[in-house]
Amino acid sequence: MDRLVFNAAAIVAHQAISRQMHTNELANLSTTGFKASYDVAMQSIKTDGKGFDTRFQPELVEKDIIKMTPGPLMVTGNPLDVAMQDATVLGVQAPNGELAFTRRGDLRVNATGVLETGDGNIVRGEDGPITVPQGFHLSINRDGSIYASDPSQAGVQNEQLIGKLLLRDSSNTPLRRREDGLFRVDQMPSGSDIPATDKTPSLIAQTLEGSNINAIDAMTKMIFYARTFETQIRIIKDAKEIDSSGATMTNVVVSPRPAPAWTAARAIADPRPHARRDGVPRQ
Repeated sequence: MDRLVFNAAAIVAHQAISRQMHTNELANLSTTGFKASYDVAMQSIKTDGKGFDTRFQPELVEKDIIKMTPGPLMVTGNPLDVAMQDATVLGVQAPNGELAFTRRGDLRVNATGVLETGDGNIVRGEDGPITVPQGFHLSINRDGSIYASDPSQAGVQNEQLIGKLLLRDSSNTPLRRREDGLFRVDQMPSGSDIPATDKTPSLIAQTLEGSNINAIDAMTKMIFYARTFETQIRIIKDAKEIDSSGATMTNVVVSPRPAPAWTAARAIADPRPHARRDGVPRQ
């Protein structure tokens, strides 16, 4: 019976992580450039040790690699909006100062004139952070080159190159999610750069990429995990009831056999003292 309870409890504990990850994905359904990353499966492992020769325990197998499946594209007309193509990622400065990557392309200029993403991370250029001259209009090319022009200039406005976005192709490099939500290179020290490839990274200007989360698929998984949780809890409760019933049956005490009813009736009908043949009165 304990084997049944242990297995059910292990499934509940392991699937708690899956439920949290899918809840997080549903919460980021409308986040610009959000990428799913979490896959999970259950496998049976043999428990070693004395008395456990035939016992198997469910174990969670997880994989947290960023899925670079493209999300839907939305044309905005904003010159600072960009959508990375294929497996292109944008280099940004993480809150702790390290190099990190993102697919979020809603860029803006902060109060100090530095280019940053919509969630406040400073955008990295090939030569460091990109500073935008105050009052200048920006345009971003397909290769990430940023040009600025002065709208107050009379006649034909001359565009000046002020920097180039740090774009990397991650088609051959697995990425993992950091604690701050940004990406980092898997199995490498935090802040490592992505090795160069033969493929040229590129982007689409005046366009944003939506989340690649499938709402129907995510909701279906949440319903599955909820029903699985209810099933395992019901199994634990049923096992407890069966175990309690078995314990009750083993503790039954045999009571003395009561005197038959006909003895009392006979004593009333015949008040004479009843004696045995040996002369000893009956009890």
